Amino acid sequence: MATRKQLADAIRLLAVDAVQKANSGHPGMPMGMADIAESLWNHQLRHNPANPGWADRDRFVLSNGHGSMLLYALLHLTGYDLSIDDLKQFRQLHSKTPGHPEYGYAPGIETTTGPLGQGIANAVGMAIAEKVLAAEFNRPGFDIVNHHTYVFLGDGCMMEGISHEACSLAGTLGLNKLICFYDDNGISIDGEVEGWFTDDTPKRFESYGWKVIPNVDGHDFAALDAAIADAKQSDKPVLICCKTIIGQGSPNKAGTESCHGAPLGDAEIAATRANLGWEHEPFHVPHAVYQGWDAKARGAAQEARWNSLFSDYQQAHPELAKEFLRRMAGELPADWAAHAQSTIAAVDAKAETIATRKASQNAISAFAPKLPELLGGSADLAGSNLTLWSGAKGVAKENGGNYLYYGVREFGMAAIMNGLTLHGGVRPYGATFLMFSEYARNALRMAALMKINPIFVFTHDSIGLGEDGPTHQPVEQTATLRLIPNMDVWRPADAVESAVAWAMAIERNGGPSCLIFSRQNLPHVPRETSTLSNIRRGGYVLRESFKAQPDVVLIATGSEVELALKAQAELANQQIAARVVSMPSTFIFDQQDAEYRKAVLPVGTPRVAIEAGVTDYWRKYVGLEGGVVGIDTFGESAPAGALFKHFGLTVEHVVKTAQTVIGK
Repeated sequence: MATRKQLADAIRLLAVDAVQKANSGHPGMPMGMADIAESLWNHQLRHNPANPGWADRDRFVLSNGHGSMLLYALLHLTGYDLSIDDLKQFRQLHSKTPGHPEYGYAPGIETTTGPLGQGIANAVGMAIAEKVLAAEFNRPGFDIVNHHTYVFLGDGCMMEGISHEACSLAGTLGLNKLICFYDDNGISIDGEVEGWFTDDTPKRFESYGWKVIPNVDGHDFAALDAAIADAKQSDKPVLICCKTIIGQGSPNKAGTESCHGAPLGDAEIAATRANLGWEHEPFHVPHAVYQGWDAKARGAAQEARWNSLFSDYQQAHPELAKEFLRRMAGELPADWAAHAQSTIAAVDAKAETIATRKASQNAISAFAPKLPELLGGSADLAGSNLTLWSGAKGVAKENGGNYLYYGVREFGMAAIMNGLTLHGGVRPYGATFLMFSEYARNALRMAALMKINPIFVFTHDSIGLGEDGPTHQPVEQTATLRLIPNMDVWRPADAVESAVAWAMAIERNGGPSCLIFSRQNLPHVPRETSTLSNIRRGGYVLRESFKAQPDVVLIATGSEVELALKAQAELANQQIAARVVSMPSTFIFDQQDAEYRKAVLPVGTPRVAIEAGVTDYWRKYVGLEGGVVGIDTFGESAPAGALFKHFGLTVEHVVKTAQTVIGK
């Protein structure tokens, strides 16, 4: 039988060998945290390698994702579908073992980590999801939602500001199922962190409302076991501060930055093998070590016990059980499509002139009762973003709910939303002003990279917010959000397009959505009933010209659609036939077949794009010879009407631009 040290040493040597073979990677962290990993994964973690998606499994997040070989070694050793050959392909093209853990590449990877601090924020989201679902579905004698979220994180995660945002909120919400292991080794890439990181981390987390277990020897199995047992009894989130040696086992490089982000080298690897008494060739794991790690039987038994509990739950609470299964599968209600269609038709019949942020709130109010999985929120702007609805109930330390008051934490909010989505069973939407998407941007990118589907709501979408001035007036934000691969961005023109945007975001799988709404009122746009379905195609002919073949096509989004319609009327007075195309989602429009796209934007017909933002993005639709009416400077502080006139977002300017592109 292998000893616990030998089990941990297997992680160390697999990490060392994989990094050396790739000639790239980070061996120091896996070597330093191997003993912690053995204590958690081999004695506490509830998981089933044969079913990585088991609903009530514990979640494990490697926030210090550069140490990815630690996680890959654990998955391989415990019995997941990750072979020794997969480990040998570490950091190679199309492998299941890329340089940082990537969600969807290998079974058992709960989230993509690498940008430091986001993993712990994702984990906060997972722990919130567990809390909310437990409050909603558990019944006396039936704790069908009852699992922990465990996190490994290092000094880098602690330094990143997002860790402050997320961990502060975790303490406020009392997330006692969240247990974090801080790899306190005092080393980062530049060397000893005492030159730039001298926070009293235990006091910091105590001030957040966490339980802190300080000064745990990260290489002492008994101390680690005791710390975890203590942590699981807490009524608060827990930080276990583990004193470790980076590169533990390397006789010449342990405790230094030289083993942080580079291979040890052949000579040092040989010395490490001798130092650890590991007499095996690279990538060889003895049978006794595999036996000591194998979690398949234990995991199957754990899941079987849960399945039995859930079977009894189905008998006692059949409707709740059915709803739980639907939610965890990410399926929409059977009558969703009919509900969405009737809601959109009702909005069209009402024909309201309202701000699209208000139209967004109306859509939430219409859709949320049908979708109890919706978990809303705002970064301290609920009254401005209009994300609350009559059935909203704030999540608090004492209770679950369906609405999160994130506070002024835009980056934390977005990363927590990613964690909520990854956990399953809830569907988060969260809001702030469009300008502050900048704070959240890397989490938005991570959602797109992972192909998960949180809904990001951004209001106050242009210079139309007026007097707050250029610091709050987004100019380049909509365009740059559209540049994120796999990100669907909607900027609707009225209440009808707003309802469609919400429906499309709710229905979307395989990527996130950004819904961009106005502060100011926008008029209802009359449409043919047959046109309603075309909104779902991202871009469509809103108003045809008076000729079969238009002289010019006006493409617009959001508040500028009204401008395009007025310009069309003025051009008609001059016998210039203009077609108006509303394009609330360029992402969806670009996915349409070529025949449809050509029918909307005829080849060879001059085009003018109109949007209150930077102009370069629209060149892909109008070409170098086309016209773009937009803003390529920052805004100013003034009433909205004055600003639109000042920046040339006027009927006169659109008409003149159209005349220019057709040579009149």
